Amino acid sequence: MNIGPRGTAVEILNEVDRGAFAEPLLDRSLSGGKSMGPRDRGLLTMLVYGTLRMRGRLDWNLRRHYRADYDAMETGIRNILRIGAYQAMFMDRVPDYAVVSESVETARRMFPGREGLVNGVMRGFLRGKGRQQYPDPENEPAAHISAFYSHPLWLVEKWIERYGVSETRALCEADNGIPPCTVRVNRLRAERKPLADKLRSAGMRVFFTPVSPDGLILEDAEIPLRESSFVRTGSIQVQDEASQMISVLTNPPRGGRVLDLCSGIGGKTAHLAEIMGNEGEIAAADINRGKLNSLRRIAGRLGISIVKTFVRDAAQDLGSSFHGGFDRVLVDAPCSGTGTLRRNPEIKWRLRPEDIPGLQSLQTEILGRAALYPRKGGLLVYSTCSLLSEENEDVVSTFLSRNGSYRPVAPHHEATAGLIGPDLLFRTFPHRGGMDGFFAAVMERIN
Repeated sequence: MNIGPRGTAVEILNEVDRGAFAEPLLDRSLSGGKSMGPRDRGLLTMLVYGTLRMRGRLDWNLRRHYRADYDAMETGIRNILRIGAYQAMFMDRVPDYAVVSESVETARRMFPGREGLVNGVMRGFLRGKGRQQYPDPENEPAAHISAFYSHPLWLVEKWIERYGVSETRALCEADNGIPPCTVRVNRLRAERKPLADKLRSAGMRVFFTPVSPDGLILEDAEIPLRESSFVRTGSIQVQDEASQMISVLTNPPRGGRVLDLCSGIGGKTAHLAEIMGNEGEIAAADINRGKLNSLRRIAGRLGISIVKTFVRDAAQDLGSSFHGGFDRVLVDAPCSGTGTLRRNPEIKWRLRPEDIPGLQSLQTEILGRAALYPRKGGLLVYSTCSLLSEENEDVVSTFLSRNGSYRPVAPHHEATAGLIGPDLLFRTFPHRGGMDGFFAAVMERIN
C-alpha cells in the first residue's frame, strides 16, 4: 500500500515514539526501496523534523480540541494530527481544506475507522487557528517559552535559572531552526580551499566555517550529501562545527599516542587522526561493538590506518598497559545531548529530569578513570554536547577537587580563542554563532 510521504512520516514518528532516532529512519526511507521524487523527499524530511521540533506547540493547541485524554490517544492517530497541525501552522502552501482531506485520507489508509476522529479534531483545530492562546510571557515566562517555543517545561526552567529569560528564549528559538549542513574536510585527502572550489563547481553554495579550520558549510546540494562522490571517496565527513572544535582543542601531536575513551562511531576519532597526519597511534574505546564496527568502516573510507579499537567500559579501569601512556586522552562523555536539539529534536520529548543525576554520576566515574591514562605533561580533555551545568561545570569541578595531579589549562589553538571563558572552559550555543551546543575542559597532568 502506497501511503505517500505523509503516511511515511507517521510511520517514522511512531518509531521515534517507541525509542528510535529520526535520522537513520529518515535516511532509510529516502535511500531505500520507497521510490520518492525530490519534492516528496523534501516534504517527508520537513514533516518529520518540523513536527518533532514543534511538537510541544502542536500538542498545546491540539489538546484543546480533543474531549478525551489527549495523552492517552493512540500514537499513530496523534502523529497524524500533529503532522496536519504542523502543515496548517507552518506550511503556507498547504490550504486548510487540503490539510483536513490529507489527514483523513492518511487515517483511512493506516487506521481504518478512525477517520471521523481525525476529521473532527482537525476541523476544530483549524477553526481555532487564528485564536491560539499561550501563557502570558510576562507573568509566566517559563510556561510561555515551553508552549510557544516547544520545549519541555523542566528544561526551560533550568535554562532560565542559568541563563535568564531572554537567553533561554533565544536558545529555544534557535533549537527550532534548521541547522546548517556542515562538513569536515579530510586533511588526508584534500585541502579546504581547492575542495571548496570543486564543491562549487558541483553546484553547491559553499562557505568556510568561521571557527573550525577544517569545516565547510554547504547549501543547495542537488543530491543528498551522503550519496555524493565527495563523501563516498572520503574527501569530506558530515560533522557540526562545534563537534569539530573538540578535536582541534585536543591538539593531538603528530606521531603521538592518543586515547579516545568514548569514541562512538568515531567522528572525532577520525578528525584526531587527520590532524595527526595519520601518524602515531589512536586507541579508540567504546562499550558498543557495533559503533566500533562503524568507526572502522568510516576510518577505511577516510584513509585512516592509525586507529586501533577496543571494546571497553570507560567506567572501568582499562588496565595497567593504558596507565600513563598517552599524550592526549579525550573523554567525549555520554550525555543528555541538550546542545544538539536542532539536529535531534526527539531528545526534548525523551529526556526526563530524573535522567540527569544518573548521567552525571556516569560522567564523573568515567572522567575519574580517565585520570589514569595521560602521561605527565599530557592533556585530558572532557567534552559533552550538553547545555546543563550538572553534566559540565559540576563534573569538572568535582574531578579537579579529587585530582590534585591535574590543572585546567587554556587550549593551545588560536581558533578556540573566542569560545573560551575566563574560567578556561570552552562553550558553544546554537543561538550564538550557529553551532551546536558543546562544552569542553582541557586539563594538564602535572605529576
